[in-house]
Amino acid sequence: MSLIKSTRVAASAALLIAGLTGCASSMIEVRNGSDRVSIAEASQVGSCQSKGKTTVSVLAKVGFIKRSQEDVEANLTQLAINDAVDAGADTVVKGESPTFGSRTFAIYKCRP
Repeated sequence: MSLIKSTRVAASAALLIAGLTGCASSMIEVRNGSDRVSIAEASQVGSCQSKGKTTVSVLAKVGFIKRSQEDVEANLTQLAINDAVDAGADTVVKGESPTFGSRTFAIYKCRP
């Protein structure tokens, strides 16, 4: 393979991976009503009704490229908020993250 052709293949692969990494963040659905769900600390939900827990996960890597901590956490939080909407809850509290790309959230109903 010529140097020019191998350079083009490498550049194309890099662009594809970069594009997929960026798209992974925008592929999470934002459910109707998610704007009414709050993110709280455990100390703030003492008087709230527990609606259970949810464990969510997203891709932590696209190919051999590791996604940023910020993007992964944003996706995990949005998935938890979506689950809160489905459960009729209005508040989520971050819990354990056993592995990068996975996290448990507690779900609460705090407002009437």
